[in-house]
Amino acid sequence: MSRSARMRVAGMISGTSVDGIDVAVVDIEDGIKVVAARTVPYPPDVREAILSISNVATIARLNFLLGDLFAEALQQTGVPLETIELIGSHGQTIFHEGQPVEFLGRKIASTMQIGEAAVIAERTGIQTIADFRPSDMAAGGNGAPLVPFLDYQLFRHPDRARVALNIGGIANITVIPANASVEDVIAFDTGPGNMLMDALAPPFDRAGEGARAGSVNDALLAKLLDDPYYHRPPPKSCGREQYGAEFIRNTAIDLATATELTVRTIALAIEWYPETAEVIVSGGGAHNLYMMERLRAVMRPTVTTSAEFGIDVDAKEAILFAVLAFQTYHGRPGNIPSATGARKPAILGKVSRT
Repeated sequence: MSRSARMRVAGMISGTSVDGIDVAVVDIEDGIKVVAARTVPYPPDVREAILSISNVATIARLNFLLGDLFAEALQQTGVPLETIELIGSHGQTIFHEGQPVEFLGRKIASTMQIGEAAVIAERTGIQTIADFRPSDMAAGGNGAPLVPFLDYQLFRHPDRARVALNIGGIANITVIPANASVEDVIAFDTGPGNMLMDALAPPFDRAGEGARAGSVNDALLAKLLDDPYYHRPPPKSCGREQYGAEFIRNTAIDLATATELTVRTIALAIEWYPETAEVIVSGGGAHNLYMMERLRAVMRPTVTTSAEFGIDVDAKEAILFAVLAFQTYHGRPGNIPSATGARKPAILGKVSRT
């Protein structure tokens, strides 16, 4: 090892026996000098929790499988791989809990996205950056929403206050005041987007005709709208943990009521910003003609779509992760603390090289 490589480095591992965390600090120069080494035992309840994980094989296999599928999806764009210099992959979220909860004696916020970046990099031969949320969460943020970084660049206007609304599985908004600086941007998840509707009318009620034909359960809707989440100020985020199968089972919600819940919770959130002149919709929900009609009926601002700004309604978030990868590659932050609640701007993502 050359003198130019001199560095003090810490290494850590927990072995298959799950007895604790092995830590070593070494000085690396012409040779390797061990400065310190010790094993820190796991608390008994943590070790028990690790050993009790039952579906880890499925998660691990899916992680690598999705890496293959993501690489193949890129190839299907028809763009020659040799012309692409960098990949940013958000992967597939399988768990997100942005607010800390009590867990084994500590308050923990957590998230997990799968779609192994090392596999994508190896299959494509392109440096890949992935796993963007954890850095923001480590800095005290919710890890979401991240799309405000792109929304601000695309939709900021000197005279018009705008809200960028993305209706994916979860609906989220980016509030961009007129002539805003990045510090003025506010963003948060408003509640369910398409998630409930997709579960109730699989694979989806794309144009909203199923909801249009149904009747809203007004009593249930009023009860659901009392949820404290909708009235809590940002930053905040939510996910499948709040609006998955258990929510549907416990509420016995129907398709028309689920659609109206999405509409009304979006409207509630935007009402907090009465100066809003324009709402710009993207995501799969932009295809739902009935839901777009309902949004226009219950909100005062003009409702349009990102397509009118040259941004495909289905592509905005993929564009975001290309931009975030570019930021990370250049050592620049990619979160907006006023949107996520982080203590500071953070460089997001983890790098896999070929």
